[in-house]
Parts: sequence; C-alpha cells; structure tokens
Amino acid sequence: MKIPEAFSNRMKKWLEPDEYQAFIASYDNMRAQGLRVNRLKICPDSFVQRVDWQLDPVPWTEDGFYYPDTFRPAKHPYYHAGLYYIQEPSAMAPAAILNPQPGEKVLDLCAAPGGKTTQLAAAMKGKGILVVNDNNPNRVKALVKNVELYGVTNAIVTNEIPDRLAEVFPGYFDRILVDAPCSGEGMFRKEPDMVKSWSEQAIEMCCGMQHDILKGAARMLRPGGWLLYSTCTFAPEENEQMIAKFLDEHPDFLVVPIPLYEGWEHGRPEWTLNAGADSRISGTARLWPHRVRGEGHYLALLQKRKDAVATSFSEYTPEKKWKRKELESFYVFVKETLPQWKGLVSGEFAVTMHEDRVFLSPVGLPSLKPLRLARQGWLLGTVKKNRFEPSQAFAMGLVKEDAARVIDFAADDPDVIRYVKGETVMRQVGKGWVLVCVDGFPLGWAKGAGNMLKNMYSAGWRWQDGA
Repeated sequence: MKIPEAFSNRMKKWLEPDEYQAFIASYDNMRAQGLRVNRLKICPDSFVQRVDWQLDPVPWTEDGFYYPDTFRPAKHPYYHAGLYYIQEPSAMAPAAILNPQPGEKVLDLCAAPGGKTTQLAAAMKGKGILVVNDNNPNRVKALVKNVELYGVTNAIVTNEIPDRLAEVFPGYFDRILVDAPCSGEGMFRKEPDMVKSWSEQAIEMCCGMQHDILKGAARMLRPGGWLLYSTCTFAPEENEQMIAKFLDEHPDFLVVPIPLYEGWEHGRPEWTLNAGADSRISGTARLWPHRVRGEGHYLALLQKRKDAVATSFSEYTPEKKWKRKELESFYVFVKETLPQWKGLVSGEFAVTMHEDRVFLSPVGLPSLKPLRLARQGWLLGTVKKNRFEPSQAFAMGLVKEDAARVIDFAADDPDVIRYVKGETVMRQVGKGWVLVCVDGFPLGWAKGAGNMLKNMYSAGWRWQDGA
C-alpha cells in the first residue's frame, strides 16, 4: 500500500524509530476479518456450536470473532436472518467499553451504518430507549436497514445535527456513544479510498466537527452518565488533544480509566502538547494495527460528575390522531397471525401511527416533533384501505414461536436462497400470512396460496449474486 508521504512523516514525528518501523510494516499484512454475533437472536456459544466455521474470539468483546479471509459470511442465510454483523474487530471495542444496560436511555450520536448501534442494542436486550442518529440522510438509509435486519425493537432513528438533538434531549441519556467522524487513518487497510482522501487539512476539518459533536453530547448526558468518544484515526489532534480540550471546557467531566487488553496502550499524555503532560489522558486507550489483530482506534471513556447541574426535559404523551377503527386491521392481523406475540402487553411501548404506518414506540420520550425522524420506533407495517400489511422489520423482531403459520427452511435447503432472492417458492401451506424462517430464525413474510408461497421478502434486502 502506498502511504501518503505527509502521513508517513507525521507518524515518524510521533513514534519512536523502532515503533514507527513496526507500524509502517503492518500495512503489508492482511487485515483481520471479524463478525459479531447478534445476542438479540442467539447467544455466542449457541452460534459457535451451530456452525462449523473457523472462528477465533476477539478478546475485547464476548460476541466478536475473527474469521478467515477466504470465508464469505454475507453469502449465508444466517446473515439474512440477522444472526451476525460483519464488523472490523477493533470497531467492536467502543460499544463494548461503553457497556449499556437493559432499561437505560442510550444515544448513538454518529451511528451510520449501524454496526455499533446493533451492538448497543444487543447489550440492552430490547429494554430501555435507544436513540440512534446520523446527520447524513443517505447514510441514515443504511442505518435503518441494519436496525431492522438485526431485530432492534426499541430504537428511534433520527437524522439531525447534535445541537438540534440537544434541544430536545437535555440531560436525558444515561450513556452516549460518539464514534466521531475523523480523518480515518486507522482504516487505510480496510478502506483504501481513505488513503486517497487523506490530508492534513482533513484533520483540521474533522477537529472542528468533533469539537461541536462533543459539545452537543455533553448537553444531553445526565449527571453521573457515561460518554464514550472514539475515532479510527491516529492523529493526536483528533484524540488526546481533543479530549484534553474537552475536559478544559467541561470541568464537570472526568476520564474513567479504560482497562487494557493485550496489545492495547494507554493514551499518550505527551501528545497533548501540554508542557507538563496531561495526566488525565493516560486513562484513555489506543489500538494499533502492529499490536492487535485489528485496525487503528482511539477510545476515551468520560463520566459526567454526579454533582453536575441537572437539566430537565419534559416527557411527552403522544396525541392519538388516529381512531381505533384505523388500527382494527392491525389487531385482526395480530390475533390471526401472531397469537403468541406478547408485544402489545408491555407498558414500555405503545402503538402509534404516522400517516398510514404503524409503529411500536418506546414511552418516556420528550416530544420528537422538532426532529427529522427516519423511524419513531419499531415499524410494524402499513394500513392500506383497511388492510394491514406487515413490514420486513416486524418479521425480524419476532421469534418463530410467535406465529400461527411458519415455514422453516434448513440453511442448506435451496429454497431458502430462492426466498431471499425474491423468487416464488413451491410449498404446501395454509392461506394467509406466513412467517418464513431459516433454522428457526425469521427471514421475512410470505403469503400462502395453495401449493406455493407468494414471496413478500423486501426488494431492497434481496440476495445479490456476486461478491
């Protein structure tokens, strides 16, 4: 790989000669490939026992695994069932260190395409409120798909800048993940295009964005709450210096030392340009590609002091602008198709409507009216002319036992590939909506029609031949 000379010179300035040589040599090595098991659907031990793949544990997360470069996990039915997320191993560290708990209010502020979002959601076990945001409308589309594919049912997806979110969610969240946009130096092996777009000017531009994002995040965190800042770059300006500046401007925050796994290093206080070396920074962590099986990452775990001034928010009760009659077809569908589903009995969620779409939305939120919403909860389906049509997202958040009519393919059945390609499948099944599964895990919907299944698999999700 041809590394930009300016980047090479920068790293030579920051690193000792021996370490610099090891660092540069790492670019000649194959990068590590990883996947993370979706604990919303299956526990890691059960997954490993179910497959005969060569999987080696990623040390810093209980659900992450390395897999061989020759393996293509996206070409397996389990991928379409959302049983795992293909993720660079070092990128699994931020959500693992933040470690959200079921029932908490959590924000993923720079969330697209959704890898860390799904990891946060799995840790929350469907309990609590997960707000996921990206300010790029095109990237939000990928974020929504991954939230839905992985069966996340307690998420609100927004498309906003941090300042607008902070107006709605002051002092609201227990934990916030800021996986900040950065110059991407740590991803050169994974995404070679990052090499072409890198420049010292890009570092300066990213620093401005990072400063503003952290400022907005600080406003949204409750006293005693945790904020995890991460980048995939080596630049001290975006890492140690950014955190030192944040701490100077926000004295109500402190660094929580991150436990180091093998190959991890403490942040470099001397890189803050503070003549006395900023000791606060030593509790942050760096992952280097010449020291771990993964790419470059920087992590800083911050806590807002418990005695910090609290900011209140107003809980909002949605006004029901729809009539029960409009939802009648939805309730009929649930009664006939999902007799064992318990989703409507929890006091943590409420059925809501937006235009013709039906959602199961978390309660306990402020008013979301000022925000651009991509999803206001779990999209269950649409009501069309008094007829309810379930969504792909609805299927992915269910379990096989919820449904009255199920067709369950084995993973090696050719019909499962036909189904995810959107083709008609010949099977004898009763009339009505059918939950299609692979080895017991939902894939989507079909409609029984005599000796065939009318395929209702979402067009945007279909199996693509090729890589």
